[in-house]
Amino acid sequence: MPSIRGILGPYRFFFYSFDCVEPMHVHVERDEATCKFWLQPLSLAANTGFRPRELNRIRGLIQEHLEVMTHAWNQHCGSA
Repeated sequence: MPSIRGILGPYRFFFYSFDCVEPMHVHVERDEATCKFWLQPLSLAANTGFRPRELNRIRGLIQEHLEVMTHAWNQHCGSA
């Protein structure tokens, strides 16, 4: 389960190796809450436990670090 490092805050950004067959996305977790965002185009795919305000904050962090996340995905899954 590769994590994307270098993003400050209480969230862990990651993806699963078996997710490489899906479109590019990132999972996010904090405490017991989790969500999944598609990266292209940036949109919420799933949410369990995050409130709308926090999802907006997470979306902003993803947008800010989109290039890093895309690079991490391509390094792990390939740029197919």
